[in-house]
Amino acid sequence: MDSSVGFRHFFLSYVLINGFLRTLEAKEEVLLDMRAAGRELGWLTWSPSEGDSSQRDRTGWEVHQRTLNGSQFYTYYVCNVDEREQDNWLRTTFIQRHASASRVFVELQFIVRDCNSFDGASLTCKETFNLFVLEADADVGTTFHKGQFKKVATIAPDEITKKNEMHINKETKVVENLSRKGFYLAFQDIGACVAIVMVRVYYKTCPATVKSLAVFPETVAGRENQALKEVSGKCVENAESQKIPQIYCTLHGEWVVPVGQCRCKPGFEEVQDSCQECQPGFFKAEMSSSNKCEPCPANTQGLTQGALFCPCVNGFYRAPKDPVTGPCSGLPSAPQDLVATPSLLSTGKLLLSWKSPEDTGGRNDITYSVVCQRCEGFGCQPCGEKIRFDPASTGLTDTKVSVSELDAHFNYTFTVETLSGVSVFGSSQAAPRAARLPSSTTLTTSLHYTEPPKITSMRLVERDSTSLSISWDVSPQPRVLARPVRYELAYRKKDNKHDVTTYVVLKLEKNSVQINDLAPDTAYLVKVQAFSSDGRSGVPSGEEQFETSPEGQLNKTAVILAASVGGAIVLILVIVILFMRRRNGNSHIRQGPEDTYFSSSEQLKPLKTYVDPHTYEDPNIAVLKFATEIHPSHITKQKVIGAGEFGEVYRGILKASGKKELAVAIKTLKPGYTEKQRQDFLSEASIMGQFCHQNIIRLEGVVTKFIHAMIVTEYMENGALDRYLRDHDGEFLSFQLVGMLHGIAAGMKYLSEMSYVHRDLAARNILVNTTLECKVSDFGLSRVLEDEPEGTYTTSGGKIPIRWTAPEAIAYRKFTSASDVWSFGIVMWEVMAFGERPYWDMSNHEVMKAINEAFRLPAPMDCPSAVYQLMLQCWLQDRSKRPRFGDIVSLLDKLLRSPDSLKTIADFDPRVSIRLPSTSGSDGSPFRSVSEWLESIKMSQYSENFTRAGICTMDQVLQMKSEDIKNIGVRLPGHLKRIAYSILGLKDQTSTLSVFAV
Repeated sequence: MDSSVGFRHFFLSYVLINGFLRTLEAKEEVLLDMRAAGRELGWLTWSPSEGDSSQRDRTGWEVHQRTLNGSQFYTYYVCNVDEREQDNWLRTTFIQRHASASRVFVELQFIVRDCNSFDGASLTCKETFNLFVLEADADVGTTFHKGQFKKVATIAPDEITKKNEMHINKETKVVENLSRKGFYLAFQDIGACVAIVMVRVYYKTCPATVKSLAVFPETVAGRENQALKEVSGKCVENAESQKIPQIYCTLHGEWVVPVGQCRCKPGFEEVQDSCQECQPGFFKAEMSSSNKCEPCPANTQGLTQGALFCPCVNGFYRAPKDPVTGPCSGLPSAPQDLVATPSLLSTGKLLLSWKSPEDTGGRNDITYSVVCQRCEGFGCQPCGEKIRFDPASTGLTDTKVSVSELDAHFNYTFTVETLSGVSVFGSSQAAPRAARLPSSTTLTTSLHYTEPPKITSMRLVERDSTSLSISWDVSPQPRVLARPVRYELAYRKKDNKHDVTTYVVLKLEKNSVQINDLAPDTAYLVKVQAFSSDGRSGVPSGEEQFETSPEGQLNKTAVILAASVGGAIVLILVIVILFMRRRNGNSHIRQGPEDTYFSSSEQLKPLKTYVDPHTYEDPNIAVLKFATEIHPSHITKQKVIGAGEFGEVYRGILKASGKKELAVAIKTLKPGYTEKQRQDFLSEASIMGQFCHQNIIRLEGVVTKFIHAMIVTEYMENGALDRYLRDHDGEFLSFQLVGMLHGIAAGMKYLSEMSYVHRDLAARNILVNTTLECKVSDFGLSRVLEDEPEGTYTTSGGKIPIRWTAPEAIAYRKFTSASDVWSFGIVMWEVMAFGERPYWDMSNHEVMKAINEAFRLPAPMDCPSAVYQLMLQCWLQDRSKRPRFGDIVSLLDKLLRSPDSLKTIADFDPRVSIRLPSTSGSDGSPFRSVSEWLESIKMSQYSENFTRAGICTMDQVLQMKSEDIKNIGVRLPGHLKRIAYSILGLKDQTSTLSVFAV
């Protein structure tokens, strides 16, 4: 014991010199703080020696006091490493629980000494101690019954203190499902040299806050099965919401995902979480999303506070349909440059065109109205209904209109008026006639309309093999129109097959022409248009067909001879080609599409290789290369389904134009992110976008070009595989579980063929849909979250999920497809054990030590022998001897094709216990109590059932039958079978206490 005493003084000196500085996190409501108390807490100690006078010289937990800077400093210490069967208990005083805090955190700082530093005590020395809890409605004083306590966890150090060294460990454990008024914590020592430096008990709350103008009260963080607690709030003064504002409080005391945003009432704007009146010169007409008052728009004025709108200044107006939030506008000016152009294609028709007004009055609803008058002698009258306007004479938005049914040789006057939405307000003020606008908005033009010249007939005068002579007539000319002085004739071959028709145009001074240099025996199409002396064009004629005469017989013979020679040459070439093909066909046979009996079309394609997106200098380029950009308007968020590393995860709908709605999962990037976080967030999309397999989660696309980045994937209704299996424990047959494994293996085979190493294959990263199809997800080790300290191990190279990682990857960081195979073996165990945690509650150090000592997880209950043998093959120490994913897929496929092969069950030994390395109970069983046995088979939830039934010893458990188990309240088939199998295993036990020793 001298060495332990020396260690005690060394430990206390180290504590006093260094201290334990700690920054309290916000909103941790402390129930117990051993260091902050500054006094002896009166904790109860108990050891077997207290009831045995022959062992009075043996001591249990001791309290030690030191003074540092005037403050008292207390620690608890025990070090009986050379004594057998230690069972020393240290119990806290009664800890009052907050009524809503069913989940508390126990933060420990402790030191454990290396057993190898004690001479002769290594066989009895331990390096762990246990944490227990006992709920009660009142303080029981010094009454102590260790059998009433429920174990929380085995506490193991990450770093062990050796000679002349001091390592202080820090660990936080969670105590769940507290329901009584208070509780006690207890620490059990079973032979370790350990010092407890600090114990701090607290629960987390989400602080009272104002989010989106809604007030939310302080709320205790949720339970394990209530990761997001929904909290209702109320809007601040002068704010309203269509729905009751709600927000979610996470397990870590953080507010996330506010729903039902409050908005300031009209006339009020948001200022520092409150609603204040709009100042003069500003207005707010409704509860807009911006919640800010807007400055009065153009040509308006605001004179009062809290204005809902700004009235127009004099001379400006709003149209009846104008929004009250818009500007006011004036009257438009007249259109410009009105022109009337007679039509060339039909008589009695012209085109009126003009330019937009110089001043629109600030409006974009400009329309035009056309008024027609026909003038004779000294008076003008309306044109009447005979005249046709196309598209109309009023409400025109284009700056042109076609006018038809005009009479020749009359004077017409056309007036074009500019109108807008506010013209009705200006008409009564600017003109005595309400139907007419002021002259400033009208433009008038007059013209004398005459019928343009027209080609009436066309005829062939003469022809030969290379020329055509043609003449034509013009319609009779009125007295006021000068005779045409020129013509344009256009002709083309009739058989012109080009997309663009090409004409030859001739300009002529008379109504006849001879066209030369034409092809023999060819049809030509000809049209003519007349032009008057003032440059006006007449109506062009339709196309007329004329043909040149054939050439002589000699030329025909030459053509036929040339065609015959060419045909003979082509025939000879065809014969030679066919002969060469037949010869090559006899010399060797090439594989064609019909010869792919043993190879699928997919296998015949060259394998695609995975491209690491981090090799791109600009990560954004990688995202755009491998992922499809989605517009946020196509995405609808429906419900929060979880909180990821970078932000919330939603269930939602993807609806692109022309496509059906698709259920999707939406990962979001929370506000305030850094550029590196954004790149890390989108790198997963760059990886997923390269994969296309039915057992790999499908990337639908990304949102990168907007403020809120998102990753959109297919939606898997049943969520993560491990939780889904735990919720349906015992409900699936082995055949169904093997089917799930086959899908996971097929996905991993695809990834390995892509030269991609997952590095984080685990049941938590497998997603399940409604048809129980499993898909691999969460690509990249960076996805392991910080709130999973038990699942990861920090090294200089980052975090590694120890329980799922191959030993060479842990030791040397060598990640290969073979290390993924090891992880797949762990996934197989998780699936067959219905989501049980690999290696139970062993620490990471214990897991690594056990693996290096050739320990492998035992077969889960009811696991087929063939499946367990495949697990063991995946866990071979030599990675070169592990099967490949192609082999695994083939084997699982054979098992599914032969269901009888799954009937042989691997040996299941319920005596395997990582909690009791070498000590048995007094009754000879490997468990000290019923609760300890139930905990070893993960059935602790039935401890009270056994207690109420009066079953308090393992001897009574061994007498139970299946009917007895049902009678105490165990109803689920899977749980019933697990407890029954365990009892059967205990009955068969003789002297073997455990198949594994820590």
